[in-house]
This record gives sequence, C-alpha cells and structure tokens, in this order.
Amino acid sequence: MSATSALGLRTKPRYNRLPILLGSAALVLAILPLAAGTSPYLLGLLISALILSGLALSWALLGNLGGMVSFGHAAFFGVGSYASALLAGKLGIPVLLAIPLGGAFATLASLAMLPALRLSGPYFALAILAYAQIFRILATELDWLTGGSAGLQRYPGLPDILGLDLASRPGSYVLVLVAVILSAMVYMAIRRSHTGTALRAIADSEDATRVVGVNSTLLKTWMLLLSAFIAGVFGALNAHIIGFLEPDYAFSSIWSVMPIIAAIFGGYRTVLGPVLGAVVIYLFDQVFAKSLIPVGHQILLGVLLAIMVLIAPNGLAGLMSRFRAKLGEKSHAGA
Repeated sequence: MSATSALGLRTKPRYNRLPILLGSAALVLAILPLAAGTSPYLLGLLISALILSGLALSWALLGNLGGMVSFGHAAFFGVGSYASALLAGKLGIPVLLAIPLGGAFATLASLAMLPALRLSGPYFALAILAYAQIFRILATELDWLTGGSAGLQRYPGLPDILGLDLASRPGSYVLVLVAVILSAMVYMAIRRSHTGTALRAIADSEDATRVVGVNSTLLKTWMLLLSAFIAGVFGALNAHIIGFLEPDYAFSSIWSVMPIIAAIFGGYRTVLGPVLGAVVIYLFDQVFAKSLIPVGHQILLGVLLAIMVLIAPNGLAGLMSRFRAKLGEKSHAGA
C-alpha cells in the first residue's frame, strides 16, 4: 500500500492529453464550415489551409522525427498530383484509388533521394532542393505524358460517395479533413512509439545511437518514404479538387516553403502544431496579407514567423501550452 493510499489521499489519475487535444482540434476544424456558411470562397480557403496542414505534417515527420530539414517537398507534392491525375485520366483508375496511388508514386520518387541521406544539415536540405527542381523539369519536358508547360486539364474530379458529392466544397472539405486527421494519427502513433524515441535520439546524436545498435539510416529512410507518401496524397487531393495541373504550379517552391513556415510557426515538435500553424498562416496570408500588400505579401509571413520565433521558439502550440500551464498554476493557487 502506498503512503498516499495509507493516509486516505487520492492522487489524480494521469492521462495523456494529446488525444483530447487532437480530438478538440478536429472538432473545431469540423465545425469551421458552419462559420463559413455557404460561401464558396471561405470554404475554398479552408480546404487549401487543410491541404497545407497535411503537407506541414508530412514535413514535420521528416524535420522533427527524422531530424532532416527538407526544402524539396514540392517534389513529392507534384509527383503525387501528376501521378493521380494521369492514373485517373489516362488509365481510368477510380479517383479514390488513384489518390493513395499518387502517394505511392511520390514514395517511389523519394527513392531517388536516398543517397542524400548520407548528408546532414544544410547539405541535405540543398540536395533535396536540387531533386525537386529535377522533377519539375521532367514534368515540363515529358509533354507527351504530362502535357508539358500547357499542363493537364482533362482528368476526373472527386466522385460522389454515400450520397456526398466530394467535388462540392463541403464534400472536399470533409475528405481533406479526414486525410489530415489520419495523417496526424500516424504522426502521433510514431511519435509515441519506440521508433519515435529512437528517431528523437538520432536527431540529438546520430553517432551515439549507432554505438548502441540503432540503424539510423534505416529509420531515416522510413521517415523519408512516409513523409513523401503523405505529401503525395495531399498533392493528389489538391489536383482533383482544382481540376488543373501545370509544372510551375504543381512543383512550385511554395509547396516547399509554406510547410516549413507553417510547421515552425505552429510548433513542429508537436502533432497539433503543424496543423494549427498551417491554418493560421494560410488564412493570415490570404485574408489579411494579400489585401494589405497584393505584391510581395509573403514578406508579412516572414515578419510573423520572426515574431513568433522570438516570442515563442516552440511555436503556437508551445505558446498555448505555456498559457494553459499558467492558468493551471493560478487555479491551484486559488484553491
């Protein structure tokens, strides 16, 4: 019998708040369309914000758990976009099957980047950036397959399923939200597993983990493949939502830069951070920054990120945790 039970005292049960926080965030995101009403513009913004959320989660998988900073996620996003559009448009594969296959093709494309895993720090980041440019050039030059610089237009959009028109704004929102939730669950599962512990140890000291028998190269490879798959899936979703692809858009550097900004702003070392960061950053950019500075509005994103890093190095999620801790201290003091 413990001392506390012997004295008749009860200790508060310990539980992990992360699933509760994720569930709360999912609930908030689920009811956001109600606030947007029937406005196609606002729903379109929310859908794009969720696409960026998924991409930010895929980046955080590699940047946080894998310990590798990537400037090349546009390659995975673009390959997933084109692969899904071509599979559905040219081979007649059902769209809901073509989307995960787009992620699979992005995973295959990431195999070309495996030699870069031997690099670290800025060298890895620059190598991945170079790979991304190669895929953009290929999409432009292989005009017999991709349509070249003219792009692709004639490929199927999202279908109806169980009476829900996924091609509609509300339907697309639900589909992308489900994809974000599933990605967050995968992130959370890995982060809380022994693999996640090993990956964090690798990020702290790769040499030390090798000494104790951890195969760091294998684990980093798995993170690269999984990150590419998730990014490819969201690229495929985006392709079937917008209904048009061209290389400069699908492989735009914006798909490499924005996930980094979103993940760092939100707190890439948490599961919830990349999602929060993506929604806040994207809505800030589209609703406020663009209206204030139509040309070069991304400058304001840099300013906002710099302020966040100075105020809260752990991002928006870290700031919220600090605020919640202070509230807890005040409630205990009041009691």
